[in-house]
Amino acid sequence: MLELEFMRLAFAAGAVVGVLAPAVGFFLVQRQLSLVGDGIGHVAFAGVALGLLLGISPILTALVVAVLGGVAIEWLRARRATAGDQALALVFYTGIAAGVVFVALAGSLNVSLFQYLFGSILTVTRQDVAVIALLGVAALAAIGLLYRALCAVVVDEEGARVAGVPVAALNVALAVLTALTVALAMQIVGILLIAALMVLPVSAATRLGWSLASTFLLSIVIGLGSVFAGLTASYYGDLPPGGTIVLVAAAAVLVATLVGSLRRA
Repeated sequence: MLELEFMRLAFAAGAVVGVLAPAVGFFLVQRQLSLVGDGIGHVAFAGVALGLLLGISPILTALVVAVLGGVAIEWLRARRATAGDQALALVFYTGIAAGVVFVALAGSLNVSLFQYLFGSILTVTRQDVAVIALLGVAALAAIGLLYRALCAVVVDEEGARVAGVPVAALNVALAVLTALTVALAMQIVGILLIAALMVLPVSAATRLGWSLASTFLLSIVIGLGSVFAGLTASYYGDLPPGGTIVLVAAAAVLVATLVGSLRRA
């Protein structure tokens, strides 16, 4: 399998996303914001459609639009102009509607669009891997620097705010990191499935971890393992890589639930 260059590139890109997605998703799940990744993913769909309409890089436009969408969700939620779920729904449906309109204007309902929706990791090039690695390492470095502060917000947001932690800035940073993860993972699992890779490994790790740190590390291990196992299964079984990766992550949740139940018993 690894004698083929496209599989080596797929594993390289998948390794970055397999680590980054659950690392960012950990803080979303712990703050009960699991659907934010899904909402930003649908906003990114509008960005892809806009890129096809304007004839520029869909990934670049998706990144810009996803960042704006993530910041908009946080801005609405922070100012309590509307409840968090309503803010998410507003951005979610606006993104979907804008995407549909842009696709119609561009006349781009074709194979290239479906590659972004469902992933096309086997078409990743060396340039794609370089960009994914560079931005992924930068995002992971940011998480490393902000880890303690982000954990403080997870444990007690109001207490962190009273203690002088810049909660508002951290929330915006988390929204930007989520948008970056969505943009980087589009070619791996697709816009429609990226939220699953951010949430499912964390959900599995929550059933096995004994502390915040252990849950965080287990999330990354399960996410990375899901990507590697999913790519391997998709190669030998001739299956869609994105869907296979998510199914492996879902299976990890079931196994973790069973192990957790046996441990409690």
